[in-house]
Amino acid sequence: HGAAELDETGTEALPRRTPAPAWLPTAKGEEGDFCLRSSDCAAGLCCARHFWSKICKPVLREGQVCTRHRRKGTHGLEIFQRCQCAEGLACRLQREHGPADASRLHTCQRH
Repeated sequence: HGAAELDETGTEALPRRTPAPAWLPTAKGEEGDFCLRSSDCAAGLCCARHFWSKICKPVLREGQVCTRHRRKGTHGLEIFQRCQCAEGLACRLQREHGPADASRLHTCQRH
């Protein structure tokens, strides 16, 4: 008596897992909810920086302005991140009717 109960492998049996703490969200985050990663957000949203925290923001649709990153790793430097373009869309330089390179604006466009 007094000895810890052993399981079949001869090690101490672990206590049953307790339910997640109340502060952990059980449902996926909606737009504007705080998050740590995109999997914390509902479908159609991603987790992106907003000032010094991260919130769920909408994935970009066709025609919306997007951010094209020239160098790998620069995404983390922004204080207002945008989500990526939705599936089937790419972030490309917007074609303007006027002088070449008049606008450096990128938008989500079909492949």
